[in-house]
Amino acid sequence: MEHRVLGRTGREVGVVGLGAWQLGADWGQVSEDDAFATLQAAVDAGVTFVDTADVYGDGRSEQIVGRFAKKHPGLTVATKMGRRMEQIPANYVMSNFRAWNERSRRNLDVDTLDLVQLHCPPTPVYSTDAVYDALDTLVSEKKIAAYGVSVETCDEALTAIARPGVATVQIILNAFRLKPLEQVLPAARAAGVGIIARVPLASGLLSGRYDEHTTFAADDHRAFNRHGEAFDVGETFSGVDFATGLEAVRRLAPLVPEGVTMAQFALRWILDQEGVSVVIPGARSRAPPLFGRCVRGR
Repeated sequence: MEHRVLGRTGREVGVVGLGAWQLGADWGQVSEDDAFATLQAAVDAGVTFVDTADVYGDGRSEQIVGRFAKKHPGLTVATKMGRRMEQIPANYVMSNFRAWNERSRRNLDVDTLDLVQLHCPPTPVYSTDAVYDALDTLVSEKKIAAYGVSVETCDEALTAIARPGVATVQIILNAFRLKPLEQVLPAARAAGVGIIARVPLASGLLSGRYDEHTTFAADDHRAFNRHGEAFDVGETFSGVDFATGLEAVRRLAPLVPEGVTMAQFALRWILDQEGVSVVIPGARSRAPPLFGRCVRGR
Protein backbone atom coordinates (compact mmCIF):
# COMPACT_ATOMS: atom_id res chain seq x y z
CA MET A 1 0.00 0.00 0.00
CA GLU A 2 1.34 3.40 -0.98
CA HIS A 3 1.33 5.94 1.88
CA ARG A 4 0.92 9.70 1.90
CA VAL A 5 0.94 12.36 4.62
CA LEU A 6 -2.59 13.35 5.59
CA GLY A 7 -2.23 17.11 5.37
CA ARG A 8 -1.54 19.05 8.53
CA THR A 9 -2.23 16.03 10.74
CA GLY A 10 1.31 14.92 9.95
CA ARG A 11 0.14 11.29 9.92
CA GLU A 12 1.03 8.88 7.15
CA VAL A 13 -1.92 6.85 5.91
CA GLY A 14 -2.49 4.29 3.20
CA VAL A 15 -3.81 6.04 0.10
CA VAL A 16 -6.92 3.84 0.05
CA GLY A 17 -8.91 4.09 3.25
CA LEU A 18 -12.33 2.81 4.20
CA GLY A 19 -15.51 4.83 4.49
CA ALA A 20 -17.63 3.38 7.30
CA TRP A 21 -21.01 4.96 6.54
CA GLN A 22 -22.24 1.57 5.29
CA LEU A 23 -21.47 0.00 8.65
CA GLY A 24 -23.91 2.35 10.37
CA ALA A 25 -27.00 3.00 8.27
CA ASP A 26 -28.56 4.16 4.98
CA TRP A 27 -27.10 1.33 2.87
CA GLY A 28 -29.43 -1.51 3.83
CA GLN A 29 -28.87 -3.89 6.72
CA VAL A 30 -25.29 -4.80 7.65
CA SER A 31 -24.72 -7.28 10.46
CA GLU A 32 -21.96 -6.77 13.02
CA ASP A 33 -20.24 -9.89 11.72
CA ASP A 34 -20.20 -8.46 8.20
CA ALA A 35 -19.04 -5.10 9.51
CA PHE A 36 -16.08 -6.60 11.36
CA ALA A 37 -15.25 -8.84 8.39
CA THR A 38 -15.22 -5.78 6.12
CA LEU A 39 -12.88 -3.91 8.45
CA GLN A 40 -10.60 -6.93 8.72
CA ALA A 41 -10.43 -7.35 4.95
CA ALA A 42 -9.54 -3.68 4.60
CA VAL A 43 -6.75 -3.87 7.18
CA ASP A 44 -5.44 -7.10 5.63
CA ALA A 45 -5.17 -5.21 2.33
CA GLY A 46 -3.12 -2.42 3.94
CA VAL A 47 -5.78 0.12 4.91
CA THR A 48 -4.71 2.32 7.84
CA PHE A 49 -7.38 5.06 7.64
CA VAL A 50 -11.07 4.67 8.49
CA ASP A 51 -13.62 7.47 8.17
CA THR A 52 -16.85 7.42 10.19
CA ALA A 53 -19.30 9.91 11.73
CA ASP A 54 -21.41 10.28 14.85
CA VAL A 55 -24.58 10.27 12.75
CA TYR A 56 -23.92 6.98 10.93
CA GLY A 57 -26.44 4.69 12.56
CA ASP A 58 -26.65 7.23 15.40
CA GLY A 59 -23.27 6.05 16.70
CA ARG A 60 -23.36 2.42 15.55
CA SER A 61 -20.57 2.90 13.01
CA GLU A 62 -18.33 4.66 15.55
CA GLN A 63 -18.91 1.91 18.10
CA ILE A 64 -18.07 -0.86 15.64
CA VAL A 65 -14.99 0.95 14.35
CA GLY A 66 -13.89 1.71 17.90
CA ARG A 67 -14.14 -1.90 19.01
CA PHE A 68 -12.21 -3.01 15.94
CA ALA A 69 -9.52 -0.34 16.33
CA LYS A 70 -8.83 -1.43 19.91
CA LYS A 71 -7.56 -4.74 18.53
CA HIS A 72 -5.68 -3.15 15.60
CA PRO A 73 -3.29 -0.46 16.86
CA GLY A 74 -2.00 1.93 14.24
CA LEU A 75 -5.29 2.78 12.57
CA THR A 76 -6.09 6.45 12.08
CA VAL A 77 -9.81 6.96 12.71
CA ALA A 78 -11.53 10.12 11.52
CA THR A 79 -15.02 10.97 12.64
CA LYS A 80 -17.42 13.83 11.92
CA MET A 81 -19.81 15.92 13.97
CA GLY A 82 -22.76 18.23 13.61
CA ARG A 83 -25.45 16.41 11.68
CA ARG A 84 -27.37 15.08 14.67
CA MET A 85 -28.92 18.51 15.34
CA GLU A 86 -30.91 21.03 13.35
CA GLN A 87 -28.67 22.48 10.67
CA ILE A 88 -28.43 26.12 11.71
CA PRO A 89 -25.19 28.05 12.32
CA ALA A 90 -26.23 28.85 15.91
CA ASN A 91 -25.76 25.18 16.85
CA TYR A 92 -22.06 25.22 15.95
CA VAL A 93 -20.77 26.45 19.30
CA MET A 94 -18.29 25.21 21.88
CA SER A 95 -20.86 23.69 24.25
CA ASN A 96 -22.20 21.49 21.47
CA PHE A 97 -18.72 20.65 20.21
CA ARG A 98 -17.80 19.40 23.67
CA ALA A 99 -20.94 17.29 23.93
CA TRP A 100 -20.58 15.85 20.41
CA ASN A 101 -16.91 15.05 20.93
CA GLU A 102 -17.51 13.47 24.33
CA ARG A 103 -20.07 11.16 22.75
CA SER A 104 -17.70 10.23 19.93
CA ARG A 105 -14.88 9.54 22.40
CA ARG A 106 -17.19 7.19 24.28
CA ASN A 107 -18.32 5.48 21.10
CA LEU A 108 -14.75 5.05 19.87
CA ASP A 109 -13.42 4.41 23.41
CA VAL A 110 -10.51 6.84 23.12
CA ASP A 111 -9.24 9.79 25.14
CA THR A 112 -8.24 11.83 22.07
CA LEU A 113 -9.95 11.70 18.69
CA ASP A 114 -7.47 11.41 15.82
CA LEU A 115 -9.36 13.70 13.46
CA VAL A 116 -12.73 15.44 13.83
CA GLN A 117 -14.43 16.97 10.81
CA LEU A 118 -17.33 19.39 10.68
CA HIS A 119 -19.93 17.33 8.83
CA CYS A 120 -21.13 19.49 5.91
CA PRO A 121 -22.47 22.27 8.15
CA PRO A 122 -24.40 25.33 6.92
CA THR A 123 -22.18 27.43 4.65
CA PRO A 124 -21.76 30.39 7.09
CA VAL A 125 -20.10 28.06 9.61
CA TYR A 126 -16.98 27.81 7.43
CA SER A 127 -16.44 31.58 7.80
CA THR A 128 -17.11 31.89 11.54
CA ASP A 129 -14.03 32.76 13.61
CA ALA A 130 -15.56 31.42 16.84
CA VAL A 131 -15.94 27.96 15.27
CA TYR A 132 -12.21 27.69 14.61
CA ASP A 133 -11.36 29.20 18.00
CA ALA A 134 -13.43 26.45 19.63
CA LEU A 135 -11.77 23.73 17.57
CA ASP A 136 -8.33 25.12 18.40
CA THR A 137 -9.27 24.98 22.08
CA LEU A 138 -10.23 21.32 21.80
CA VAL A 139 -6.85 20.61 20.20
CA SER A 140 -5.03 22.46 22.99
CA GLU A 141 -6.98 20.40 25.54
CA LYS A 142 -6.01 17.21 23.71
CA LYS A 143 -9.65 16.26 23.18
CA ILE A 144 -8.90 16.07 19.47
CA ALA A 145 -5.54 15.69 17.76
CA ALA A 146 -6.57 17.57 14.61
CA TYR A 147 -9.63 18.92 12.86
CA GLY A 148 -10.91 19.31 9.35
CA VAL A 149 -14.08 19.88 7.39
CA SER A 150 -16.33 17.87 5.12
CA VAL A 151 -17.86 20.04 2.40
CA GLU A 152 -20.48 19.98 -0.32
CA THR A 153 -19.07 22.79 -2.50
CA CYS A 154 -15.71 23.94 -3.77
CA ASP A 155 -16.27 27.44 -2.34
CA GLU A 156 -16.73 25.92 1.13
CA ALA A 157 -13.51 23.97 0.66
CA LEU A 158 -11.55 27.06 -0.37
CA THR A 159 -12.86 29.01 2.62
CA ALA A 160 -11.73 26.27 5.00
CA ILE A 161 -8.34 25.77 3.35
CA ALA A 162 -7.51 29.41 4.13
CA ARG A 163 -7.78 28.69 7.87
CA PRO A 164 -4.38 27.81 9.41
CA GLY A 165 -5.75 25.16 11.77
CA VAL A 166 -7.66 23.13 9.19
CA ALA A 167 -5.77 19.87 8.65
CA THR A 168 -7.98 18.21 6.03
CA VAL A 169 -10.84 18.81 3.64
CA GLN A 170 -13.16 15.99 2.67
CA ILE A 171 -14.88 16.49 -0.68
CA ILE A 172 -16.73 14.47 -3.32
CA LEU A 173 -14.29 13.61 -6.09
CA ASN A 174 -14.59 10.96 -8.78
CA ALA A 175 -14.65 10.55 -12.55
CA PHE A 176 -18.13 12.14 -12.61
CA ARG A 177 -17.29 14.97 -10.20
CA LEU A 178 -14.35 16.94 -11.61
CA LYS A 179 -14.79 20.48 -10.31
CA PRO A 180 -12.42 20.08 -7.30
CA LEU A 181 -9.54 19.60 -9.76
CA GLU A 182 -9.76 23.23 -10.89
CA GLN A 183 -9.07 25.16 -7.66
CA VAL A 184 -9.50 23.02 -4.56
CA LEU A 185 -6.68 20.55 -5.12
CA PRO A 186 -4.13 23.24 -6.10
CA ALA A 187 -5.11 25.38 -3.09
CA ALA A 188 -4.86 22.40 -0.73
CA ARG A 189 -1.42 21.47 -2.08
CA ALA A 190 -0.17 25.01 -1.61
CA ALA A 191 -1.49 25.18 1.96
CA GLY A 192 -0.43 21.68 3.01
CA VAL A 193 -4.03 20.64 3.65
CA GLY A 194 -4.94 16.99 3.12
CA ILE A 195 -7.68 16.02 0.69
CA ILE A 196 -9.96 13.10 1.60
CA ALA A 197 -11.86 12.03 -1.52
CA ARG A 198 -15.30 10.70 -0.67
CA VAL A 199 -18.00 9.07 -2.83
CA PRO A 200 -15.14 7.87 -5.08
CA LEU A 201 -17.26 5.20 -6.77
CA ALA A 202 -20.33 7.42 -7.13
CA SER A 203 -22.28 5.29 -4.64
CA GLY A 204 -21.32 2.13 -6.50
CA LEU A 205 -21.98 3.27 -10.07
CA LEU A 206 -18.26 3.20 -10.81
CA SER A 207 -17.97 -0.35 -9.56
CA GLY A 208 -19.33 -1.41 -12.96
CA ARG A 209 -21.65 -3.93 -11.29
CA TYR A 210 -24.97 -2.12 -11.74
CA ASP A 211 -27.42 -2.12 -14.62
CA GLU A 212 -31.00 -1.05 -15.32
CA HIS A 213 -32.30 -4.01 -13.33
CA THR A 214 -30.37 -3.23 -10.13
CA THR A 215 -32.60 -2.47 -7.15
CA PHE A 216 -31.84 -1.17 -3.68
CA ALA A 217 -33.47 -1.76 -0.30
CA ALA A 218 -35.99 0.80 0.93
CA ASP A 219 -33.58 1.90 3.71
CA ASP A 220 -30.72 2.41 1.22
CA HIS A 221 -30.17 6.07 0.29
CA ARG A 222 -29.71 5.01 -3.34
CA ALA A 223 -33.43 4.25 -3.27
CA PHE A 224 -34.75 7.18 -1.21
CA ASN A 225 -32.37 10.09 -1.93
CA ARG A 226 -31.90 10.13 -5.69
CA HIS A 227 -33.29 13.64 -5.92
CA GLY A 228 -32.02 14.94 -2.59
CA GLU A 229 -35.14 14.06 -0.62
CA ALA A 230 -33.21 13.35 2.62
CA PHE A 231 -29.83 15.10 2.25
CA ASP A 232 -27.63 16.66 -0.42
CA VAL A 233 -28.18 14.86 -3.71
CA GLY A 234 -24.42 14.84 -4.35
CA GLU A 235 -24.05 12.13 -1.71
CA THR A 236 -26.11 9.73 -3.87
CA PHE A 237 -24.52 8.71 -7.19
CA SER A 238 -22.63 12.06 -7.00
CA GLY A 239 -25.85 13.73 -8.07
CA VAL A 240 -25.76 11.93 -11.41
CA ASP A 241 -29.00 10.51 -12.80
CA PHE A 242 -28.79 6.73 -12.44
CA ALA A 243 -29.46 5.94 -16.12
CA THR A 244 -26.99 8.59 -17.24
CA GLY A 245 -24.37 7.16 -14.89
CA LEU A 246 -24.85 3.65 -16.25
CA GLU A 247 -24.27 4.91 -19.79
CA ALA A 248 -21.14 6.80 -18.71
CA VAL A 249 -19.75 3.68 -17.06
CA ARG A 250 -20.31 1.69 -20.25
CA ARG A 251 -18.33 4.31 -22.15
CA LEU A 252 -15.51 4.10 -19.59
CA ALA A 253 -15.34 0.31 -19.64
CA PRO A 254 -13.11 -0.02 -22.75
CA LEU A 255 -10.45 2.10 -21.00
CA VAL A 256 -10.08 -0.27 -18.05
CA PRO A 257 -6.81 -2.27 -18.33
CA GLU A 258 -6.98 -6.03 -18.48
CA GLY A 259 -6.91 -7.65 -15.06
CA VAL A 260 -8.14 -4.50 -13.28
CA THR A 261 -11.70 -3.98 -12.08
CA MET A 262 -13.69 -0.88 -12.90
CA ALA A 263 -13.62 0.04 -9.19
CA GLN A 264 -9.83 -0.23 -9.01
CA PHE A 265 -9.52 1.82 -12.19
CA ALA A 266 -11.81 4.52 -10.78
CA LEU A 267 -9.88 4.71 -7.50
CA ARG A 268 -6.54 4.83 -9.28
CA TRP A 269 -7.73 7.76 -11.39
CA ILE A 270 -8.50 9.72 -8.21
CA LEU A 271 -5.16 8.83 -6.64
CA ASP A 272 -3.38 10.07 -9.74
CA GLN A 273 -4.73 13.58 -9.14
CA GLU A 274 -1.98 15.60 -7.46
CA GLY A 275 -2.99 16.70 -3.99
CA VAL A 276 -5.23 13.78 -3.02
CA SER A 277 -4.16 12.27 0.30
CA VAL A 278 -6.56 9.34 0.66
CA VAL A 279 -9.64 7.99 -1.05
CA ILE A 280 -12.38 6.39 1.06
CA PRO A 281 -14.56 3.87 -0.77
CA GLY A 282 -17.18 2.22 1.39
CA ALA A 283 -18.05 -1.45 1.59
CA ARG A 284 -20.62 -3.66 3.30
CA SER A 285 -18.81 -6.98 2.88
CA ARG A 286 -15.42 -8.48 2.05
CA ALA A 287 -16.15 -8.70 -1.67
CA PRO A 288 -15.58 -7.43 -4.25
CA PRO A 289 -11.97 -6.33 -3.59
CA LEU A 290 -11.35 -2.59 -3.83
CA PHE A 291 -7.64 -2.81 -3.27
CA GLY A 292 -4.64 -4.39 -4.97
CA ARG A 293 -3.62 -2.97 -8.32
CA CYS A 294 -5.47 0.30 -7.79
CA VAL A 295 -2.74 1.25 -5.29
CA ARG A 296 0.25 -0.46 -6.91
CA GLY A 297 0.13 1.04 -10.34
CA ARG A 298 -2.00 2.40 -13.11
